Amino acid sequence: MKKTLALILALAMVFAIAISGTASAADPVEVTIFNSKMEIQDRLLELQDEWNDTHDDIHIDVMYSSDTVAAHMSTKYASNDPYVISMVDAKDIYSLGPEHAIDLSGEPWVEYTSQAISVGGKVLGFPVCVEARGILYNADAIEKVTGEPFDPTTIRSTADFQALVDKLIAGGMEAPCGLQKEDWSLGAHYLQQVYEMHDDPDAFIAGIKDGSIKLIEDPVFNALMDAFDVMKENNWMKDAPLSAVREDTEMMLAEGEIAFKYGGNWDWANISAFDYSENMGMMPVPTDLEGYNEKLVGGGSKYFFIDNSVSPEQQEAAKQFLNWLVLDEAGQEFLVDTCALVPAFSNITLPVSDPLGASVKAFADADKLTANYNYAPDDHYAKNGISFQKYLAGQIDRAGLADEITAYWATAEVGAH
Repeated sequence: MKKTLALILALAMVFAIAISGTASAADPVEVTIFNSKMEIQDRLLELQDEWNDTHDDIHIDVMYSSDTVAAHMSTKYASNDPYVISMVDAKDIYSLGPEHAIDLSGEPWVEYTSQAISVGGKVLGFPVCVEARGILYNADAIEKVTGEPFDPTTIRSTADFQALVDKLIAGGMEAPCGLQKEDWSLGAHYLQQVYEMHDDPDAFIAGIKDGSIKLIEDPVFNALMDAFDVMKENNWMKDAPLSAVREDTEMMLAEGEIAFKYGGNWDWANISAFDYSENMGMMPVPTDLEGYNEKLVGGGSKYFFIDNSVSPEQQEAAKQFLNWLVLDEAGQEFLVDTCALVPAFSNITLPVSDPLGASVKAFADADKLTANYNYAPDDHYAKNGISFQKYLAGQIDRAGLADEITAYWATAEVGAH
């Protein structure tokens, strides 16, 4: 009996080990995804739950950080805890990619985009979407006040913009404009146009550094600041601009209490939560800069890369996920319909339903996008954003802002590219 009992126990142990081994072999591959795009975090978390409910082989785990991308990624690498897939800015692909990213050149999605980032002949960056910056407008609100059809192509110069703002005020719209206080909106999105609207941004920045270019005398800087001043002087939060809440401004634009807001098509993720007007869109910042005042500023925005230090199984699972976004109908619908993103891939033919994204697509299709300048240093928007906030609040004048930006570039260096 003892021998029989021992045999039974031994067989039970072997069976348990076999079952355990089978379960282990069937465990899904864990793919961590870093998201640096706040506007779609809730959508990504919803995708995470749906994906994990329907996929037994790959388990995704989405994480977000409000820290700067470079600082957050530096912390992760310092702790030897990289993500499998990381969403970073274009400049981060150039700085992090050569050391940390795998080559995606052979992936099926590559043939469908012109926005992928390659370094040293290797495709390292997967373009998450196309985004652009400019003036968001509410055509319904404008037409209700003026009683006239609104054609954004007629607003080319700063004088045109000022005249329309004055007409709106005369018609009863107390403050037609909205501005965000966030350093990234001011110090990256708006200020960076000063570089982007020069034919050679690198040479322009080099001129600021060596003193051969005086920023306060630069026609592009002054044209953009003239347009900014129209918005600043007619900002609904003019008396306390640094207390403005972004979502409040977006709600007011959506519901027609204001007519204009500087921003980008990413704002639709928030605007769509309100009782928004049907006829909205984007137009270029109205300056006196011929050519540039017919274009939005934009291109590929946010890029995924797959880390080369994770396991081969995780790398393969990550590749499958990226291909799902581009090649699978459900993935395409997630990008275009759920996240309201403008796709960077020619095979995705779903109509862009939101009006801001539709505007961006129209400008992109017409080759009317001024290219992003992706090589500003990591601290550029934070430090210059503070200077721009001081200008917005009336704490320094235009010359003071130019001086602080110039002082920044005295020691800063552009990123690798």
